[in-house]
Amino acid sequence: MKLSRTVLITGAAGFLGRHCVRQFAQEGWRVIGLDDVPPESALLGDGVMFHRMKLPDPHLAELLLAEVPSACVHSAGRASVGLSLTDPAADFRDNTVLTFEILEALRRNAPRCRFLFLSSAAVYGNPVSLPVSETHPPAPLSPYGYHKLQCELLCEEFARLFALPALSVRVFSAYGPGLRRQVVWDICERALTTGTLALHGTGRESRDFIHATDIARALVSLATTAPCEGEIYNVASGEEMTIAALAGVVLAALGVNVEPVFDGAATPGNPLNWRADVSKLHALGFVPSISLKQGLQGVADWSRAELARS
Repeated sequence: MKLSRTVLITGAAGFLGRHCVRQFAQEGWRVIGLDDVPPESALLGDGVMFHRMKLPDPHLAELLLAEVPSACVHSAGRASVGLSLTDPAADFRDNTVLTFEILEALRRNAPRCRFLFLSSAAVYGNPVSLPVSETHPPAPLSPYGYHKLQCELLCEEFARLFALPALSVRVFSAYGPGLRRQVVWDICERALTTGTLALHGTGRESRDFIHATDIARALVSLATTAPCEGEIYNVASGEEMTIAALAGVVLAALGVNVEPVFDGAATPGNPLNWRADVSKLHALGFVPSISLKQGLQGVADWSRAELARS
């Protein structure tokens, strides 16, 4: 007889995938990770199995029938606004098409498996007002945002038409140890290696940052408590911070005395300001546990150690 709490995690060797593997395992789930990397590149441990698999793969059906997972966290796919603008076909294939293929495999082989899709706040574009709730009309600024929105519609389709339990989480600005890209890493890398800090934009742009561990905790909570009827949840801290203020906190955590310089240029596909309404997630009993100051100190320490090894 299979364990009742088995989770399948796609993209298990990626930034958020690794955090999900660790969190679900810590909370007593049996974890099956999928990714197209050698096993030594994956996060392994007690209760964690790993299969090297480039999705979509016909062998996924066999795995679903053999393991009967009770939840699937889909974190595989492309996660770059910039690359989606230069190669929208690849982004469509690796996000929209792949999500359909996994939903269809679940419908045919594990119809009771709860499907949690990692979407993005990119579907909102530039919100009309803040904080932005899940009912705000979507207005993506990039192919990546449009393709994430298409994936959300697929989740709704399979939930409503085929009774497959599914939901989408709109992740805001994720950060944490292990992410060697995006603004927090850029600040650390440039300040530590060049002694200067040149950044795009005006510094007045803002984001709603949430630590990867808290994202994983939210997914564990949703996997056990959410209705999974095609609904959507914002996953964020609910707090807004400008990039200029972020730079100040990160530089203080690094112990580096550098003055940030902003070039004033807008980055195509990127919104100006974000702050999430997280009341829907809080109503299920979840609140983030890692403050931004604490989390950024951890990233600063990790970044210093990583760059020292480079």
